[in-house]
Amino acid sequence: MRLFRPTGADRDDAALLRAVGKGDAEALGVLYDRHAGWLHARLTRRCADPETVREVLQDTFVTVWRSAGTHRGGEAGGWLWVIAGRRLVDARRAQARAERADERGRREHEPASVAPSAEERVLAGLEFGDVGAALDRISPELREVLRATVVDGLTTREAAQLLGIPEGTVKTRALRARRELRLELGRIAPLGGTA
Repeated sequence: MRLFRPTGADRDDAALLRAVGKGDAEALGVLYDRHAGWLHARLTRRCADPETVREVLQDTFVTVWRSAGTHRGGEAGGWLWVIAGRRLVDARRAQARAERADERGRREHEPASVAPSAEERVLAGLEFGDVGAALDRISPELREVLRATVVDGLTTREAAQLLGIPEGTVKTRALRARRELRLELGRIAPLGGTA
């Protein structure tokens, strides 16, 4: 097996992923160095627990190691973010299950210790509430632009780089996404309806 040497055309992410798919640990290291920083920053925007962020980042690259051969081309950054986002959701679900098990085990009648932060409530609503249901109903390319610009707080330029599309396309999709999200929210929870 040849070790990956990033020269010329091999500097792109697709070549790195092909090399990782063939078991090249050096290529994985180059990929990690290239993408771990922005993935860490984006995960930190969604999760305040630094230990969870570190674990999710590690799980992301373990998954890349195992499944790089399944990458079908396209923007590697977007593929990495999908993996990281799924790992974060999995980590949160595991934490919630563990907390519920602890709570059931204690069965003490104490008042709730700490209320969730406003950000945690908003993110939970985005994942599990009406907004999450409405987001699931709009097209994936519009949903990803909204998540990048609104949830993650990325600039238009940063979102364009992450998603591999022009800045003008980010702006257009963001406008369309907001319009479609508004329509879907109206269908799910019309104004004046029951809450």
